[in-house]
Amino acid sequence: MTEQDIQNLIRIAVSKENIIFRANVGKVKTLDGRIFDTGLPKGFCDLFGFRPDGQIFFIEVKKPGGKVRKEQQHFIDVVKSKGALAGVAYSVDDALKIIEEG
Repeated sequence: MTEQDIQNLIRIAVSKENIIFRANVGKVKTLDGRIFDTGLPKGFCDLFGFRPDGQIFFIEVKKPGGKVRKEQQHFIDVVKSKGALAGVAYSVDDALKIIEEG
């Protein structure tokens, strides 16, 4: 199963009770050679959203065995220090635990 497959399964499961978005982060080269930056900070999580009570959450999705980059862990640590729910999910169950338990 790919990381994208896991993300899609998480999005389906989480959207039943919450609002969830997928973030595309990084730079791409356009057909005319220009560089386009998404504008999101380095390490921004793959998925983010809100619970019905308004609590924001951030989920970094990895396939089993995948490693979190330094920038990703820093982002998670910072948003958690400000009261957001955040963590790394290798499965739908992991994502639901992040949202439900922090």
